[in-house]
Amino acid sequence: MNEWELFAKEMSGVRRIQPETRVELARSQPLDRQAIQQRRTAAQSLREKDPNPLTDNQVPQVHPTDIIGYCRDGVAHGVYRNLRLGKYEQQARLDLHRMTVAEARDELFRFVMDCQKYEVRTAIILPGKGERGPEKAVLKSFVAHWLKNLQEVLAFHSAQPQHGGAGAFYVLLKKSEAAKTRNREQYLAGRHQ
Repeated sequence: MNEWELFAKEMSGVRRIQPETRVELARSQPLDRQAIQQRRTAAQSLREKDPNPLTDNQVPQVHPTDIIGYCRDGVAHGVYRNLRLGKYEQQARLDLHRMTVAEARDELFRFVMDCQKYEVRTAIILPGKGERGPEKAVLKSFVAHWLKNLQEVLAFHSAQPQHGGAGAFYVLLKKSEAAKTRNREQYLAGRHQ
């Protein structure tokens, strides 16, 4: 049996639809506008409850080889100098290479919150220089902007060449509330002896 005969055999019981025959396509469920609005409202409230304050909107662009630093008021000059020179042990490390901006946003926020939780005071973050892509230093620009916007970050500076140079940041973080309480208790205990 050739292909044509096989096709004819398979199509033997099929009838042609007449032009005047109307085919009605029924929806499986009626469109519920109220349910759609409730889903939209729920999705918006989830976005609004996002504890991550970091934005993925446009930020000021930096050059891949720019050396970047930032220090909040109240950080001692010597502490910032030691951070800038890479003299502090890096207690934690976050590598953001090959991540999208959205992925890096979530990872950076989670990383800083974990550092607070585990009482990490100094860390290194590696966004890379971004020299290979069509848009230069995109992730580096976002990370520099984000670090300034996180209250847990006291200071940051581009790393020394042996730690990644312009493609990495040393970060100084605030003490956690638990660490502050312990320091206060130790200080008060020493005064009363």
